[in-house]
Amino acid sequence: MELAVGASESAMRSLLGKLGGLLAQEYTLISGVRSEIQYMTNELASMHAFLRKLGRAAASGAAYDEQTKDWIEQVRDVAYDIEDCVDDFAHRLGRQPRGEGLLVNLRRAWYTMTTIWARKDIASKIIDLKNRAQEVGERRTRYGVQDPKDYSRSIPGSKQSRPTHSYAADHLKPLAPQLIGTMEPVGLEDAIAEQGRWLTGSEGDVRILAIVGFGGLGKTTMALALQQRFGEKFDSRAWVQASQKLNLESLLRSILKQVMPQQDPERKGGSGTTDGHADGIEGWSEKQLKEKSYFLFLDDVWSVSSWQTIWQSLPRNQKGSSIVVTTRFKSVANACCHHQENIYMLKPLLHVESTKLFFERINDPNPGNFKEIKEEIIKKCGGLPLAIVAVAGLLSRRDMTDKSHWETVNESLNSDLDKNLSPEGVTQILNLCYNDLPADQKNCLLYLSIFPKGCSIKRKRLIRRWISEGFITEKDGKTVEEVAEDSFNELISRNIVRPVEHSTNGKVKCCQVHDMILEYIVSKSSEENFITVVGGHWLTPTPSNKVRRLSLHNSNPEDVKEKIENMNLSHVRSLTAFESLERLQSFSFKFGILQVLDLEGCRGLIVNHLRKICKMFHLKYLNLRKTSIAKLPSEIGKLQYLETLDIRETHVQELPASVAGLQKMAHLLGGNKSTHLALTFTEGISKMIGLQTLSGIGICRSSGAALADMHNLANLKKLSIYNLKDFDNSNQRYSDLLSAIEYLCGCSLKSLAIDDGFTGFLDLVVSLSTPPKYIHTLDLSGKLPKVPPWMAELENLKKLTLSLTSLRTDALSVLAQLPLLFSLTFSVNAASHHDQSVVKILMKNMADSGGKVVIPPDGFHGLKLLRFSAPLLPLLSFIDGAMPKLQRLELRFKVLEGCYGVENLESLQQVLLRVSQQASETTRVKVSDIRRSLSRHPNKPTVVVDEYYG
Repeated sequence: MELAVGASESAMRSLLGKLGGLLAQEYTLISGVRSEIQYMTNELASMHAFLRKLGRAAASGAAYDEQTKDWIEQVRDVAYDIEDCVDDFAHRLGRQPRGEGLLVNLRRAWYTMTTIWARKDIASKIIDLKNRAQEVGERRTRYGVQDPKDYSRSIPGSKQSRPTHSYAADHLKPLAPQLIGTMEPVGLEDAIAEQGRWLTGSEGDVRILAIVGFGGLGKTTMALALQQRFGEKFDSRAWVQASQKLNLESLLRSILKQVMPQQDPERKGGSGTTDGHADGIEGWSEKQLKEKSYFLFLDDVWSVSSWQTIWQSLPRNQKGSSIVVTTRFKSVANACCHHQENIYMLKPLLHVESTKLFFERINDPNPGNFKEIKEEIIKKCGGLPLAIVAVAGLLSRRDMTDKSHWETVNESLNSDLDKNLSPEGVTQILNLCYNDLPADQKNCLLYLSIFPKGCSIKRKRLIRRWISEGFITEKDGKTVEEVAEDSFNELISRNIVRPVEHSTNGKVKCCQVHDMILEYIVSKSSEENFITVVGGHWLTPTPSNKVRRLSLHNSNPEDVKEKIENMNLSHVRSLTAFESLERLQSFSFKFGILQVLDLEGCRGLIVNHLRKICKMFHLKYLNLRKTSIAKLPSEIGKLQYLETLDIRETHVQELPASVAGLQKMAHLLGGNKSTHLALTFTEGISKMIGLQTLSGIGICRSSGAALADMHNLANLKKLSIYNLKDFDNSNQRYSDLLSAIEYLCGCSLKSLAIDDGFTGFLDLVVSLSTPPKYIHTLDLSGKLPKVPPWMAELENLKKLTLSLTSLRTDALSVLAQLPLLFSLTFSVNAASHHDQSVVKILMKNMADSGGKVVIPPDGFHGLKLLRFSAPLLPLLSFIDGAMPKLQRLELRFKVLEGCYGVENLESLQQVLLRVSQQASETTRVKVSDIRRSLSRHPNKPTVVVDEYYG
């Protein structure tokens, strides 16, 4: 069994930093304790160095006995206990008053008197912990834990061979922005096209396709490709993950949250949905799906009984709905499908297909070099797509001109793998990839085991959690946020996690972990006591020692309660709950040292929970997104270490005044973009001078003092204002807001979004005296009369969203010269279209542009995404040579005057036409004309025509 030391080494590194900070507090320590802490620090530093040696040796293939593994566990446990003590010290004692003078001396005396008992208590604990650390250090020698010496199998280019690894870390290019998330599975192109045509056939009974194959063959990848290519043809779409232990209510809730995201039965108070039984939710699903065509993906169904239970709960309609089931078992497929032709059996790739996939993923600049070695490596992957992309990801982080890298990886792969690539063989390949990661990135990878199987993980959520957990530190002049982004991109580049959705700026928005990789890291996390998972798909043993990070997956509440009762939860630092908090009230909120609490989407969160949360004084990350809360208690101001507060898509519209004391707050996320519900900008928020992200705020109820104090937020990098409705433009507040925005754009602001609610505020924005030259992302929605002239100077702008009221041919000529522009959107919502002033602007723009908007042949050299969304779209004309790199074109409309020249877009890959159900026959004819033009395009771009209500 391989030795795992990543979590222990990380815990030690974090602790040593905290001990160093503690020693720097000159006046806080009781006499005699300083020497104890210094001794403990020195002892732990030696252990840390030894752990790093063990980790490097384990990565090179060295094996160790049970005594060594037991010693590592002891080191980890004492490190955790010391870290808890240090954090308790920081909270109970705070900082000693500093400075000179009589007043400071009096404050220091008062501090000494009021903290004497706390300091004595902590001093006693420190002495005990010092003795424990000493004892653990002596045990290493006593029980023969030897210094590792075997590095003969070290992989060139891995962490232990610094010169070649630094090539990967420092010289390889970062992830390039892109829009197309999932590549078409190699070897399945014809099958996807054929099955897609069948699934999207004429109206009738529900069609069911079963995709069968063992783990790693590409079942989910094929299903994802079907979803991306054909999903828009259905009224509703949902992707749900089955599990070995089916929870029908949870599965149906997941479907409904995707089908009707704004009508979550729990948050709407749906009848019968909060009683803990599935009957009510089944009725709700029947109601929502019976009149629509739905496209449902059931990933990894394990048993015939599970399929039958799910099938009986779904409506049978005659709307042309389709279901795609992936499974490892032919018996399940037979139960799903009455005809064998509706069962698709996946097989290992042929050698030519394996070679194609390998070189697609590795981006080898010289594919002809070392050909024999490459052929052997590909052959050893046994035609299994997961193995191929994992090995390709490992090699892609190397200097591929160095033959020794290829030779060593080839030698590390068992020669028998190609004959029978068993689960053990896949594990060997995953071990190779895992051991090649630097220590900090191993922790980032293991952390993904917190999320359930099949979960789509948001990049920003993950990165902020990594930072709050202390996994990320500043490095090489980069901020923690930049280092965290690099770590995320590294996991993507290595094909360890896969992107499933990209933002319009080309960055990965959401990622997912392959089932077999997730199973591997869940096992690793359990082995290192890094993450403890309760419920859901994984049947992990109850840990015998202290739980550090707890993740509660969807499961029977009674089962969860029983398991938690048998755990030692006194040291839990991270708690994540999915789906529900039912029957967990007395367990989940008693953790005094909790630093990360993530309850996104949980049902059952009540006011009493919030009061208990406000006693978790060490919290750094608090996620209450998509819960039913409407108000936060004033005690929230006691969470002095809080860095991230996410209350998006809740009913919270104002924060208590006490938030002014949250001086470590970096990311405050509120409001609801789709409903324009906003979080009022208050004086308390204006005092959070460390804020970097402030999203979803409303100004209409803000005081003049709050707006005047917005200048304090000089560290702000992202600002989004959802609501200016009813904002009185006759007083000083307009000028205060504009002045603050202009000031912040000259500081750190990189992303700005304003929806003026058609109040006319954008009239003032047009006349900004100083262009926001450092802005990367800009969104100006509402009644924008024209493209501001200063926009031509935005040389760093990558993503731009403008109101359609500004669309004219001359406006495009201005925007065409922006050198870094990646994404361009023009939109106006349906409600605003009834505003007569908006209609007049649209009609005037069309008249001034000669009845059409011409996209010029010069400029837009980097643009890859172009979107138009409005009830009425003018005639669009793409001149030959226009937008040479455009990959995706999206049009959403009720009336379309026309769209000519799309065949001139030489890089076009995808076209999405979203047409109102109320569109006239004339408009539908024009849609057909567009499709005919695209059929002549040499790229044969994917064309999806989708209907929307309205």
